[in-house]
Amino acid sequence: MRIKPEQLKSSLQKKLMPVYFLTGDEPLQLAELADAIRQSAKDSGFENREILSVDHSFQWHELAFAADSLSIFSDKKVLDLRLPSGSPGIEGSKALINYCERIPEETILLITAGKVSSSTFKAKWMDAIDKKGVIIQVWPLDGQDLLRWLDHRMQQRGISTDSEGLRILASRIEGNLLAAAQEIEKLYVLYGTGKLSNQQIFDVVADSSRYDVFKLIDALLSSDINRILKILTALRSEGIAAPIVLWALTREARTLIKIKTALSQGQNKETVFTANQIWDKRKQLINNALNRLNDNQLNGILVLSAKADRQIKGQEQGDIWELMLVICLKFTSIEIGTH
Repeated sequence: MRIKPEQLKSSLQKKLMPVYFLTGDEPLQLAELADAIRQSAKDSGFENREILSVDHSFQWHELAFAADSLSIFSDKKVLDLRLPSGSPGIEGSKALINYCERIPEETILLITAGKVSSSTFKAKWMDAIDKKGVIIQVWPLDGQDLLRWLDHRMQQRGISTDSEGLRILASRIEGNLLAAAQEIEKLYVLYGTGKLSNQQIFDVVADSSRYDVFKLIDALLSSDINRILKILTALRSEGIAAPIVLWALTREARTLIKIKTALSQGQNKETVFTANQIWDKRKQLINNALNRLNDNQLNGILVLSAKADRQIKGQEQGDIWELMLVICLKFTSIEIGTH
């Protein structure tokens, strides 16, 4: 059964299917659809999850082994199969056909794949999935589809704007949904819930190059202290809102913690990076930070970030920019006392 991304929510409310196949080259949509399926499965008692990453070392008999092991243990389980190339190859095709012919009880197979060609949808293995489960293909959004997506995303955060505000936002993010989600998050952090004016949106997203928030993050990850000091000083002098900077710092710390946790569980690094939208040009920066920072240091950053949030809200005394400098230096592993 093939459905559109926006139909997944109602489909999950009706019935969980034994197989889901998600494909496309829009990472945010893929990740959020997979999250929705995993959460629905968890709510239905599928507490266990096994991740299978199809890379150069993967053997397709591992899928059959994971499926057969469920007959030994009675727990409900999600088999989370990552297929970056979008093609399972000859052995994988046979394995998926065999799986669909003998689907284990109390098992959900979730396959997340890269973009596939139109001819792939005519393949026997795809037909087997189509008959037993759900296939969802995601496309990059543009035009009215993008504007509707932006409007819905803003509503989820309790914010809204008029059609002109949506067009301003759409022109800034140029179809990149991950960038759009980040811009909407910044709007929420800065203005809170409610209706936003065109000027408010323009002030935040129309010229984000002057904000340099993401350049600050790159400086943190590379432990470039001089650049950190220069960028943070520029952000303050340009009047950039402190909540925007703090949001970026907190988000990066949480991402690093999430990646560290996944890697400690034995997950494939490339798969983990893809799931967290870490693309080629940032991989080395993330690797440097992962090697430099331990769990205690990252958790310490979150503790200080919570203190900074209280300062911003007037719930605690102190200079917010001084504290954010301390947080930034924590990313470099430099220890500075706070009080």
